[in-house]
Amino acid sequence: MADDRGETLLELLIAVVIMGVAVVAVVGALVNSVQLSDVHRKQATAAAAVRDYGEAITNAVAGGGYVACAGAGSYATGFTVPSGYAKSVVSVRYWNGSAWQVGCTPDTGLQQLTIKVASADDRASEQLVVVVRKPCGLSDSPCA
Repeated sequence: MADDRGETLLELLIAVVIMGVAVVAVVGALVNSVQLSDVHRKQATAAAAVRDYGEAITNAVAGGGYVACAGAGSYATGFTVPSGYAKSVVSVRYWNGSAWQVGCTPDTGLQQLTIKVASADDRASEQLVVVVRKPCGLSDSPCA
C-alpha cells in the first residue's frame, strides 16, 4: 500500500546509537559511584584506625612506655590495624623548650609523633599528629 510508512534503516541506526550512548553513560556513572564508595569506605576506616592507633600510643606512654629519644619504630604498640591496612610512625620531633626539632638533644620529655594508617592499595591514607609527654611521678625530678 502506498500510504504505509515504515522506519528506514537510517532512523533505526540513529535510535540504536542514542540508546547505546545512554547505556554507556549510565553504566559509567554506576562504576564511578562504586569506586568512589570504595575509596570513601577505606578513608573512613583509615581515619578510625589512625585515631585508635594514636590512642594506643598515648595509653602506652601513660602506662610507662615513654621512650626517650624515640625513633620511628619505638612506639610499636600492641595495636593491630584492620586487615588490608598498614600503620607507621612517619616522623618523630622533639620539643627543645621553644620549638619542635628533629634531633633529640636534649629530650625534654615532650615528643610529636606523626602517625599514618594506609590501605594496602594506597587508595586511602590518614595521618595524625600525636604529642606524647613523659609521665611525671611525685619523685620524678626532671619533669618538675
